[in-house]
Amino acid sequence: MELGAIYLASMVMGFSGAMIPGPMLTLAIKESLQRGFRAGPQMVTGHALLELLLVIAIFFGLGQIIMWPSIQGTIGVVGGLFLFWMSCGILREAWTLPALDLRGPGGGGGRLHPVIAGVTVSISNPYWSLWWVTAGAGSLLLAANNGLAGFASFFAGHITADYVWYSLVSLAVVGGKKLLTPFIYKIILTICALFLVGLAAYFVYSGLVFWGFWF
Repeated sequence: MELGAIYLASMVMGFSGAMIPGPMLTLAIKESLQRGFRAGPQMVTGHALLELLLVIAIFFGLGQIIMWPSIQGTIGVVGGLFLFWMSCGILREAWTLPALDLRGPGGGGGRLHPVIAGVTVSISNPYWSLWWVTAGAGSLLLAANNGLAGFASFFAGHITADYVWYSLVSLAVVGGKKLLTPFIYKIILTICALFLVGLAAYFVYSGLVFWGFWF
C-alpha cells in the first residue's frame, strides 16, 4: 500500500473513533468553555504523546499482554473509578465555584493542564487501549510492512484526524460562548459530569465482568 493511501485510510479510521462521544469529547467541551480554543489542540497533544508510546510498545508485545482478561478488568475498574472522580470534580466546580466570565478571553480552566488532561482521560478509558491492541494494532502492523515510513504515515494520519476534529469542537464551543449565560454553563457542565458518571459505571461493570464477576 502506498504511503499516501496509508495516511488517508488511517485518517478516516481516526475520524471514526474521534467523533464517537466519550470522555475525551466531554472534557474537550468543558476545557474549551473555560480556556478557549487552544484547549482542544492541547488535549490532543497529550493524547497523541500517549498514543505514540502505546504504538511503540505494541511492537514490543504489549498488545498480547493487554488482551489478558485480568489486565482488561483492571483497566476497566481503575479507569471507571478515575472517571467517577473526575465527574465529581466537574459537578463541584459547576455549582460551588464562583461563576466564570464566559465572555472573556478564556477562563482559568480546571486543575489539570489540557495536555495532562488529554493523557489522563485517554488512559482512563479502557476502550481506547482495547481499540489500539485490536483494530489499531492490526492496521498498524499492516502499515509497518512499508517499514518505518509506513508506521509514520499511519500515526500521522491518525493524529491528524484527532487534531482536526477536536480543533473544530473547540472552535464551535468558543463560538457559542456569546450565547451562554452562567446558568447555562453550569447546566452544560452538569450534563457532562452525569455523562461521565454513566461511562464510569459501565467501565467498572465491564472490568468486573473481565475479572469473572457475572451479573
